[in-house]
Amino acid sequence: MRVRWAVVCCVLLAACGAKKEPAAVQAEARPAAAEELRVVSLSPEAQKDAGVAFESLVRRAIPETLEATGRLTPDENRVWRVGAVTEGRIVRVLAKVGDAVETGQVLARMHSHDIHESRALYRKAVGEVARLRSAVTYAQRARDRARRLHELKAGSLEQAELAETQWRNAQTELESAEVEVRRTRQHLEEFLGIPADHVDEHHPGAFDHDDDLIPVKAPAPGVLLTRNVTPGTVVTPASDLFVLADLSSLWAVLSVSEEHLVKLRAGLPAALRVQAYDVPFRGKIVRIGEELDPTTRTISVRVQLENRGLRLKPEMYATAEIELGATEAALFLPQSATQEVNGQLVAFVRRGASEFEVRPVELGRTAGGRRQVLGGLKDGETVVTHGSFILKSQLLKASLAEE
Repeated sequence: MRVRWAVVCCVLLAACGAKKEPAAVQAEARPAAAEELRVVSLSPEAQKDAGVAFESLVRRAIPETLEATGRLTPDENRVWRVGAVTEGRIVRVLAKVGDAVETGQVLARMHSHDIHESRALYRKAVGEVARLRSAVTYAQRARDRARRLHELKAGSLEQAELAETQWRNAQTELESAEVEVRRTRQHLEEFLGIPADHVDEHHPGAFDHDDDLIPVKAPAPGVLLTRNVTPGTVVTPASDLFVLADLSSLWAVLSVSEEHLVKLRAGLPAALRVQAYDVPFRGKIVRIGEELDPTTRTISVRVQLENRGLRLKPEMYATAEIELGATEAALFLPQSATQEVNGQLVAFVRRGASEFEVRPVELGRTAGGRRQVLGGLKDGETVVTHGSFILKSQLLKASLAEE
């Protein structure tokens, strides 16, 4: 009986020892496998085919930029709304949308009853001046005669003084009449833009001659953006007949998130790009909005651009990089240098011609298309900047093979 129990105990002990041995071996192998997975191998030929590139990390200060989107609009300081100076009817339109016009160029001509009324007042004032000049001449002769009679003791002093007063009154009335002539002429020639004197060869009642039509002129050089009238349109002084803009300078109206407001100020430079051209256009911030958009929680920022050659057009969609200044010296990593493995950002540090160490990294803010390195990498280490996805694929393959 004792012999049989001893045999059973030996068998159980042997069985327990047999089960523990693979577990111990497996426990010792796990760290080695994990250690192997921290290094990825890729031959120089495969690296060349995959376009793998490297960069040695150095501490640097790089420009910090802020990206924003928006659209181009005319500079509001160079936009003119051309209206009518009085009520009337458009007879001729001489410009169309897209035309480049110069200062003083006639855009349209209009007929108005103000022309006839103003010319009638002018002719009346001219006639009154002629009458008063005759009256002044007569009053002057009467004054001179009264003076001679008084000197000859043939007339009284009272008569001489009365004649003097009448002459002075006539002169005052003449001066007032001359002021009225200048006023009515100025209204015709400077305000309405037509000659004060009616041309004799014009047929009476014919109102289609340029001298009988009020010109609508461009106040500045620019491009005609809008035309709101056609021949026959009745207009008032409150009407906008044309909209004219100088497109040699444009505004880019950008939408910037509220969180970046503290970084913005007038004068900051910006580089804008549009789909039509593969070159940046330089400008600077000229105005920051006073209130946020309640829907998007963004603020309007206006960047002024020089538009030489009129290459840029209003309403173009634009993306902008606003330069906020340089960062403090730190390690910065290209965004293409990191990959996500098991929910963690990693970079691949070169250890030899064919080996790359998988290094978890901690990144900070973005500046100039790069991310600041807060931990995981050191100054002077060589990191894969392009082709890191190939190394990630190799890492995943090795992990699957181990499983």
